[in-house]
Amino acid sequence: MRTLVAVVECGGFRRAAATLHITQSAVSQQIRQLESFIQGPVFTSTGHHLQLSVRGEELLGYARRVVALNDEVVDRLMPRTGTTRLSIGVVDQLAEALPEFLRMLAISLPGAQVSVRTGPSEWLAGQVTTGQLDLALLFRWNTPETLAGEQELGRMRMAWFGQPVHGTEAALPLALLTEPCVLRGRLVDALDASGISWRISYEGAEFVGLRAAVKAGLGLACLVANGDDLWGLPRAAKLGLPCPPGPIPVMMVLPTGATSSGVHAIVKKAFRQALDGYPFAETGSASIGEPRELVA
Repeated sequence: MRTLVAVVECGGFRRAAATLHITQSAVSQQIRQLESFIQGPVFTSTGHHLQLSVRGEELLGYARRVVALNDEVVDRLMPRTGTTRLSIGVVDQLAEALPEFLRMLAISLPGAQVSVRTGPSEWLAGQVTTGQLDLALLFRWNTPETLAGEQELGRMRMAWFGQPVHGTEAALPLALLTEPCVLRGRLVDALDASGISWRISYEGAEFVGLRAAVKAGLGLACLVANGDDLWGLPRAAKLGLPCPPGPIPVMMVLPTGATSSGVHAIVKKAFRQALDGYPFAETGSASIGEPRELVA
């Protein structure tokens, strides 16, 4: 079909052969194959002025559409020589760092084709495991099952946000993300250990909904400690709240068995620079689970 389009657009078999870098006899053979397909002639004249048959005209319309669609698929899904394609996940609490991250990446990897997904850490980790993402930046507690492909960028301090205004119950209203959630279990454990009565006032899978619930005064949420600067959330004013879990490890996660490359090093550096100004804990700060002063 590409040969047919070339013959018509070039005005002859010889010119089409030169354009396609094949012999003129090969062009003639492919046109004969098309004639066998439509069970009739493609051209009624192949002299000085090409003349398509009625069925040849119809076939040409389809040929142009098929060739255009083929070229679109190749251009979209097959990277050009030397082109880097990256699919990257970023935990939604750190998504505000994406503009700076992508700017740094464009400087270090000019021409790279980058796609980004945001979401909960657990979902992103699953996307890396199944190969749908090349790597991800997420929250993850260190566990015995920590993968060799995980690289810690630092530990992020967390804080309580929200000034609940709805409801008169003594139980502390909480705004939580649905399970699975890297923070949820530890928050509940911290509250139970402190003897604080609590209830779920809002629960949702989307981070934007959680922020909206906190702003609306539905409940308290534990988020990265600069949540007031990032999203304009009010800091919790309730006395006696337990210290938030953390600082929580910020990890760059690669697929199991992936070998760290120069591209990964560039991405890691871009992540570090984009997160400059975020509330990372100082080296040697209290580890997870150690007691600290209660927040006001």
